[in-house]
Amino acid sequence: MYQLPDDRPVWIFGAGKAAAAMALALEEILAGIPLQGLVITKYNHALPLQHITVMEAAHPVPDENGVQATSQMMMLMKQVQKNDLVLFLLSGGASALLADYPEGTTLVQIQTVFEMLLKSGATIHEINTVRKHLSTVKGGQLALQADTTAFCSLILSDVVGDDLHVIGSGPTVADPSTIADAVAIIQKYQLPIALHNISDTPKPGHPRFNTIRNLLVGNNKIALEAAADKATELGYEVHILTTTATGEASEVAKQLIKQAVSWKGNHPVCLLAGGETTVTITGNGLGGRNQQLALAAAIELQDDYPGITLLSAGTDGTDGPTDAAGAIADAALMMLAKQKGLDAGHFFQQNDAYHFFEKTGGLLKTGATQTNVMDIIVVIINY
Repeated sequence: MYQLPDDRPVWIFGAGKAAAAMALALEEILAGIPLQGLVITKYNHALPLQHITVMEAAHPVPDENGVQATSQMMMLMKQVQKNDLVLFLLSGGASALLADYPEGTTLVQIQTVFEMLLKSGATIHEINTVRKHLSTVKGGQLALQADTTAFCSLILSDVVGDDLHVIGSGPTVADPSTIADAVAIIQKYQLPIALHNISDTPKPGHPRFNTIRNLLVGNNKIALEAAADKATELGYEVHILTTTATGEASEVAKQLIKQAVSWKGNHPVCLLAGGETTVTITGNGLGGRNQQLALAAAIELQDDYPGITLLSAGTDGTDGPTDAAGAIADAALMMLAKQKGLDAGHFFQQNDAYHFFEKTGGLLKTGATQTNVMDIIVVIINY
């Protein structure tokens, strides 16, 4: 519980794909209370805010706009006074949108490392461990910039397991990972950067975190439960399989289709899964993990199982560097692909799922959803 100051505004800061939407909600909730601050969100995700400045930057690879916006946020945080209330709005995407780089490195180096990590098949825990140690704001360092005893971070999770120190690279959470951990990951993936003369991130037990609260306000489980309610309303029997789907997208697809093909329960049924898969990129096509998963599922289905439909999509409305949230696969789509002379296996090997589904009408385009709680996979079985 916080006591709102009588003569001072409440500071609102934030970063992530949902930062502008979260700030807009706070402006409505705290109507009549003086507010000021800055949030950073992805391009085309800004919303009209009355009191809080919103700046846009690049994701998933940072750019100069992100560097400038982060610098401006840090300067504003220096203006926070001892008893001021600070609310920090954190959602997925913050790891790239909170952009900076340590002395002795350049933005181009950081961009190269981020791009290589994203294509390597590394887990989000590995990626963000490196990100935290190539930054002066991630890994709990941002929260220490505000000299106040009233600091609360409101967090939307886009990470399997809801690890607070991993979401958005944990800018307001003490960091249990070490420089040694980051070095091991850099060596594992042969990244062209070295960690020299870099101070480690603040660790659990650091006294400043005694006055910093981190509250989880949304996650994949909540999204899946909402999807389950809607599917039930539509007449489906519903089973939530998991909220922690991880690993190569193609392997997850195979497992889900195997479950669907061997399903012995009631029909029609809706199987739901959530999580965040990875893709080790070897081709030069266009797509994202959800489109790759859907394409792998389509290949498993071919045109042999007309009663099974799979959708895989990102809850933020974007999948990889594309304008699609994901894709839908079923036997009818694969039959159309054959009629068009499209080799699904070739598109899969080239990591070119976007163009395969573009040609077959399987892309799902929602636009920006203003949230980000990982991915949702829906499997409908209706024989």
